[in-house]
Amino acid sequence: MYISITGLKAKNFFSKITFWLLAIPSFRAAQRADGNIYCETKSFNGYQHTLTAWKDRKLMVKYLNGTEHSKAMKNFRAIATGSTYGYESDHIPNWDEALDLWNKNFKYY
Repeated sequence: MYISITGLKAKNFFSKITFWLLAIPSFRAAQRADGNIYCETKSFNGYQHTLTAWKDRKLMVKYLNGTEHSKAMKNFRAIATGSTYGYESDHIPNWDEALDLWNKNFKYY
C-alpha cells in the first residue's frame, strides 16, 4: 500500500480561513476516494497533518488529480507552507511513527 503523510501550516489568520474552506472538502473527498484504506487528521506543532493509506500509488494519484484536491493545490502557495512524505509499506504507521517520518523527511514546498 502507499502511505502519505502531509503537514501544512496556514501563513496567517486570513489564509487559515481559506485553508479550512479548501481542506475540509479535500479531506472528505479522500475519505470517499477509490482505494483509500485509512484517512485521519491531527494537529501538531502548528501544522495540520493528514495520514492516509491507499491500496496503491496509482489510486492515490487519481485522488490527487480529482476536483477537490486540485482546487486546494491551486491555492496552496498563497495560503500555506508545508511538506508531504509518501512511501510504500505493508503497514499503516501510528501517529508517533508518522510524525517522526514526516519530520525526518520534511522539505518545504
